[in-house]
Amino acid sequence: MRKTLFGVLAGALFACSAMAGNTALRADHPDEYVVVKGDTLWDISGRFLEKPWLWPSIWKANPHISNPDLIYPGDRITLVFVDGEPYLMLNRGSGGTVKLSPEVRSSPLAEAIPAIPLEDINAFLSRSRVVGEGELDTAAYAVAGAARHVISGAGDELHARGALPDGEVNFGIFRDAGPIADPETKEVLGRFAREIGAARLLDSEGEISTFTVNRSREEIRAGDRLLPVVEQKITATFFPSAPKTEVSGVILAVENGVNQIGALDVVVINRGSREGLADGNVLAINKRGEEARDPVTGQTLQMPDSRAGLLMVFRTFEKLSFAIVLESNQPLAVLDKITNP
Repeated sequence: MRKTLFGVLAGALFACSAMAGNTALRADHPDEYVVVKGDTLWDISGRFLEKPWLWPSIWKANPHISNPDLIYPGDRITLVFVDGEPYLMLNRGSGGTVKLSPEVRSSPLAEAIPAIPLEDINAFLSRSRVVGEGELDTAAYAVAGAARHVISGAGDELHARGALPDGEVNFGIFRDAGPIADPETKEVLGRFAREIGAARLLDSEGEISTFTVNRSREEIRAGDRLLPVVEQKITATFFPSAPKTEVSGVILAVENGVNQIGALDVVVINRGSREGLADGNVLAINKRGEEARDPVTGQTLQMPDSRAGLLMVFRTFEKLSFAIVLESNQPLAVLDKITNP
């Protein structure tokens, strides 16, 4: 459902603090850029900054603007210098800087540009879920299809056994894809619930419920579990940013189980909120160095790691996170390292 954003236009100046530390403008940065549909904040950041994840350090929103973190197509971002210090100014609309006005602006939240390509991850979120230990074991489960069919698919009726949450009618059908363990500590970080399909509740009688299967990605079998549909859409309201803590981990898995990982692939990493990660955090990907034989001594040597790309976290759990690969300069793989950028 599209949410509507109501805000009072009180100006359109977005002032940025002075460039500091290792924040630097690109040598080929534009003096002005007009936001267009299809842009992402990562793309725009990369037009101005050598390190796009440092965007928050140069972007301070005017507090008079309601929901100032949202940027829309048609907004014009201008780089200016005041007393030798760089600032980014945002002019909203075609008439230049907007003056203080009681006019009410109503804009669908979906129109705001996202931090990253949402179309590449929202489909993933609807198919995948990380659950806690035992969560699937207590969920209702498929018993049989109509007419005692062992397997079911889209358009079929499905009977399930177990308690259902009150008021829920839309359910995902999941199959346990096994535990996710840290490769070094062996700690179980969660379990993958792989989505098989979706169903809508028709009727319940005691502990037996009847569903109609709306969609199936593969055959639904007895024992598959039903969990309420959870709205997991990622919003456009977070900035690319550097983690506030030191992070060191690895890529645990990649969507669809492919061997090589590249730009815009979704991956799972073994670090989450307990390590200080938050949505929008950018991490460097380092390719593990290969082993080589010393031609003189015959010793086996470990070659150093090499910088191979960047990823951005878009959904954090306690012990792990989902992330999207934004850049890669060589094929990536499971167990490649992640560190602060």
